[in-house]
Amino acid sequence: MEIKRVVDALGALAQDTRLQAFRLLVQAGPAGIAATEIAQQLRIPTNTLSFHLKALSHAGLILSRQEGRFIYYSANYEQMDSLLGFLTENCCGGASCVPIPAAPRRRRAP
Repeated sequence: MEIKRVVDALGALAQDTRLQAFRLLVQAGPAGIAATEIAQQLRIPTNTLSFHLKALSHAGLILSRQEGRFIYYSANYEQMDSLLGFLTENCCGGASCVPIPAAPRRRRAP
């Protein structure tokens, strides 16, 4: 992933309403959610939401599709995965980052 795309994506997510909207769309899955439903769940006016969705869209983090009168938004999982991959590419010096579970404690015999 190009550095400019990473900076754009992180910049778009570095705002409370946009981060909430993105997380809501990630939870919704590929089917997405209608813009009116997003506005209701986040309790913000639709024109304010439109501004924030535009920023997320320009960063490539969300996708939109029109169905009749409604516009549905969904997370762009491919872009999200690329961003996470970039951020963790050289994590832990190449060692596994998965925590090793503690061994179960043995009970002492009475």
